[in-house]
Amino acid sequence: MTKRPAKRSSTRSSTTTKPQPNADRPFAPGYGIVGAEDGKGLLPWAWVARKMNSCRTFWLATIHAGRARRHVMPVWGVWLDDAFFFSTGRKSRKGQNLAANPACTIANDNGEEAVIVEGLATQADDAAEQERVAIAYKKKYKMDPRSMGEPIFRVQPSRVFGFVEKTFPQSATRWNYDG
Repeated sequence: MTKRPAKRSSTRSSTTTKPQPNADRPFAPGYGIVGAEDGKGLLPWAWVARKMNSCRTFWLATIHAGRARRHVMPVWGVWLDDAFFFSTGRKSRKGQNLAANPACTIANDNGEEAVIVEGLATQADDAAEQERVAIAYKKKYKMDPRSMGEPIFRVQPSRVFGFVEKTFPQSATRWNYDG
């Protein structure tokens, strides 16, 4: 994996010092996914940020509180510092679900160049972080999520999947955070 150090240094923002995730191929028997060194190779981590930043509406999947069934809804959100941020009402189904079980999945709205983020949603309580989120929301959506008086959530990825449909077997990439 000699390419990883170059990817890490070239995709890390100047304000972020956290480690970048390890890239490999997803396990998907029967889909013709090639090895990490075959085809065009793994997608770069910077590709995830480009796709997430260009998406307006995302899909959020949570587990229904008390019923152990899936719940999927569209949300607005922003990608900052290698994490996804969004706001939802505490009493909304999404808010209740996340209070009971913070595990969730976020997907962009482009099936041809898909990004799927798995992680845990935690409330973003740090004022400086909320300010950065608000600035990004204002630029993207012309609104400040803090104005609703509801929580802003951070989904720190534990695993991210990405692929380009036209080059699927060669481009399918999975990023894992250690720990």
